[in-house]
Amino acid sequence: MPIATRQFTLDMQGGTRIENITERVCELLDESGLSAGIVTLFVRHTTASVMIFEDEPGLRIDTRESWNQLIPPNPEWQHNVRNAGEDNGHSHLRGQIQGQSLTIPFSKNALMLGTWQQVVVVDFDTCARTRSIVVQMIGE
Repeated sequence: MPIATRQFTLDMQGGTRIENITERVCELLDESGLSAGIVTLFVRHTTASVMIFEDEPGLRIDTRESWNQLIPPNPEWQHNVRNAGEDNGHSHLRGQIQGQSLTIPFSKNALMLGTWQQVVVVDFDTCARTRSIVVQMIGE
């Protein structure tokens, strides 16, 4: 079974900001020449995640607020205490829960996403960073 692996980067600002990458993933799938199989997305960072999301402004705000309530920034997180100058312990914890990978089936050269489903990267860190995303397509 053929495998196509691609990688791209995003300049992100941290602060639980969300970047929609659906169109980019669809372009890479189209370029792969594969018609059916699975796409695995992997963000190569411990303070960012990939997920399925209904991308509308209210949910962007609600998502940020939910994470701030679930795992708030706190200078007392041991990551921050043990690593002088670090302030992103909460960013790592959020990334651990949300996860760094996602798999989506595709058929007829199209992602099999639902009507409102989009693929996004969430950057939990406290400062701007360049994020690397791996897209691996396996299929026929």
